[in-house]
Amino acid sequence: MAENRDYMTLPEEKGEIHIAEEVIAAISVGAVREIEGVSGMMTGNVMTDLTSKKGARKSIRGVKIDMTGDALKLDLYLNIKYGYPIPEVAEHVQTAVSGSVEAMTGCPVEHVNVHVSGVSMG
Repeated sequence: MAENRDYMTLPEEKGEIHIAEEVIAAISVGAVREIEGVSGMMTGNVMTDLTSKKGARKSIRGVKIDMTGDALKLDLYLNIKYGYPIPEVAEHVQTAVSGSVEAMTGCPVEHVNVHVSGVSMG
């Protein structure tokens, strides 16, 4: 059965390492969960709560990954908690996500674009 997955390929001395797009997305979501002021990630028109383990799989869809070229380009779609400064939260998200993805995969991250889709009052 053929799988419909995209992989980031890293050439190594003893062969190649293939990292699935879902792995990169999961690392990104994990880093976003650590940032104070983020209330959830967007999946289409539906917001997924980051604290819900049941919704964790769906929140992976709040990450768009461009693996063309030499470095990753990530787009994150999220909601911010009311009262938190959006530019500061977005900057913390960018730093955390690029650092986590680069540390765990060895893939350079060129851009982390943060799309704030809403503000939650709760």
